[in-house]
Amino acid sequence: MKNKDSKPFSPRARANSFAYAFKGLKLFFTTQHNSWIHLFAAGAVVAAGFFFGITKTEWLFVVTAISLVLITEMLNTAIEFLVDLVSPGYNELAGKVKDLAAGAVLFAALMAAVIGVLVFGPYLLAAVSLRA
Repeated sequence: MKNKDSKPFSPRARANSFAYAFKGLKLFFTTQHNSWIHLFAAGAVVAAGFFFGITKTEWLFVVTAISLVLITEMLNTAIEFLVDLVSPGYNELAGKVKDLAAGAVLFAALMAAVIGVLVFGPYLLAAVSLRA
């Protein structure tokens, strides 16, 4: 059954959807201070990955961890914008929504740190033992 509100496929509409997505990325990376912190951390981790020559499998874990942190931070930002739109004044429930979204970012960052320790720990230990 066809939805009465659905429109036929349009290459222009698909292109516009990508333009909106890139606009969202630009908004996130140019206005959100936490995005800069996450980008700095991601850059440091990527540099460490090249320095230590981590394996392809380890890269998969590292890239997944970085992606999850950035994705949760973007969703957190979207949720904060939406909550501020629908509840501009103080609202206890709106605060809980924001806290949960921020908690998701924190959890993703903690799990990324665990992955970082598991991936880079052996390399760091080997480097320290070579110096000893």
